[in-house]
Amino acid sequence: MSNLQQNYFALFGLPVQFSLDMTLLDQRYRKLQAEVHPDRFVAASPSERMQSMQWATHANEAYHTLKHPTSRARYLLQLQGIDTQEESNTAMPAHFLMLQMEWREAAEDAFDEGNITVLDRLLKDMRAEAKTLEDSLANHLDQQQAWQEASGTVRKLSFIDKIRSDIEHKISKLEDE
Repeated sequence: MSNLQQNYFALFGLPVQFSLDMTLLDQRYRKLQAEVHPDRFVAASPSERMQSMQWATHANEAYHTLKHPTSRARYLLQLQGIDTQEESNTAMPAHFLMLQMEWREAAEDAFDEGNITVLDRLLKDMRAEAKTLEDSLANHLDQQQAWQEASGTVRKLSFIDKIRSDIEHKISKLEDE
C-alpha cells in the first residue's frame, strides 16, 4: 500500500482529466478493493487492520468521486485550488434559471397528477442537458484549462443533479403508492 495522500487519479493510475474510461476505473477500483479489503487483514496486527480500513475507505471515496461527472469536475478544480462555491454563488444565466423553474413546476404538476411518464421524460431531458454540460466540462477542463468557466458549469450540473434527485424521489413515492 502506497501513500494515502495521493490524488484520486494517481490512486487508480488514471490521467488527471475529466474524460475517463469508466470501465478502466471500475476494473482498477475492484482490483484495489481486493488488495486492501479489511477481510484480507483479519489475522493481521491491529495497526495493519486499521491501515487496511483507511485504504478501503479512501478507495471508496476516490471511486465515488471519480465515477460521477459533477464530483469528478469539482475534484479536478479543487486540485487546481479552485472552489466551485456551489453553496455561496448561486448566480446563473437567466435562461438556465428559467429552465430550472420550468422543470420544477412540471415535476410538481406531474407528481400531483401521479404521472410517472412525464417525470421520466423530465429526467430524460435533464440527462440530455447534463450530457451537454459534461461535454463542455471535458473541453474546459481537458483542453482549455478554463477553470472559471468549468466552475460555473459544475454549479449548473449540481443544480441539475439536485432536481434529478428530487424527481427520482417523487417517482419512488408514486411507485410505492
